[in-house]
Amino acid sequence: MKWIEVNTYDEMSEVAANIFFKQIQEKPNSVLGLATGGSPVGMYKDLVARHQAGQISFKDVQTFNLDEYVGLKRTSPASYWTFMQENLFNFVDIQQKNIHLPNGKAEDLAAECVAYDASIDAAKGIDLQLLGIGVNGHIAFNEPGTPFDSMTNIVELTESTRTENAIYFDDPSEVPTHAITMGIQSIMKAKEIVLIAFGEKKLDAIKKLKSGHVTEDFPASQLLKHPNVTIIYGGTN
Repeated sequence: MKWIEVNTYDEMSEVAANIFFKQIQEKPNSVLGLATGGSPVGMYKDLVARHQAGQISFKDVQTFNLDEYVGLKRTSPASYWTFMQENLFNFVDIQQKNIHLPNGKAEDLAAECVAYDASIDAAKGIDLQLLGIGVNGHIAFNEPGTPFDSMTNIVELTESTRTENAIYFDDPSEVPTHAITMGIQSIMKAKEIVLIAFGEKKLDAIKKLKSGHVTEDFPASQLLKHPNVTIIYGGTN
């Protein structure tokens, strides 16, 4: 595991963008795993700027997002589909057919989970996966206690996670109670993983990850067993 400490959010975003930029340059048809939330916004802005400057193309890139809320339409302002369109996809030349997010409105959610993992396998796996980390150590929506061998599944969100995500909703009571998420094993199958974290509220999570103790009570700790992980963090001193 490689640790990169940065001084500012913008520096974290640039360091992460450099890794994804290099990946796309070296493999134009890369399969990228993407994340939502406040952490990756700066990185996406950086990549958009590089695309608009003619430095990279997303024309042959495929993307798979980590998760989506159960019950939200894709067109909902708070859906992760909308988030990705507004922060990245609308500003680059990616083909819509190459964009993949779990369908939280699927009639058969269990079948959707199986199909999502199958679609990743059909793309020959994720080359580079982006992660954030929750204050309780969750990665994607895999909450504490999630089995390490879990694949894409439906999870009930903890109160701390719902509170953390309430800022994206007009009314905190509108935050869905469940989400469809890549499982921990789904994430671990990626060839390379980049985790980004910045700010005082992520201090405890980063400290726990650095401790090296692997436990299902702290989902991110499983990353310690992956052969190619980079942690970019800061704002925690």
